[in-house]
Amino acid sequence: MALKKTAEKMKDVLLDISHNLDKAERGNKAAAQRVRKLSIEFGKIAKVYRKESVAEGKKGKKATKKRKTTAKKKVAKKKVAKKKAPAKRKVAKKKAPARKKAVSKKTARRKTKKARR
Repeated sequence: MALKKTAEKMKDVLLDISHNLDKAERGNKAAAQRVRKLSIEFGKIAKVYRKESVAEGKKGKKATKKRKTTAKKKVAKKKVAKKKAPAKRKVAKKKAPARKKAVSKKTARRKTKKARR
């Protein structure tokens, strides 16, 4: 019986929510506040409903026939090995001969002065 009462509460709260949602869409701020409040209340009632329905299902009060579930055949997926292209060999590039650094005019003068001395 508790499950039916909880279901009725849920229906009532949902009706209130839908009624206030229509008002909130038209710009009624108070109705929007009521919708927010009722949504929290609905969440709490939904949790209670779930607990009650699980407990009732475990007790076996409902006289339902249990169906045997057949095991589904698992289809083995064939993994297709992708053929990798042969790796290209990396050829070392020949480096250009090192360039001599350009000597600035000042350093060139210093060297010539040192050589004269």
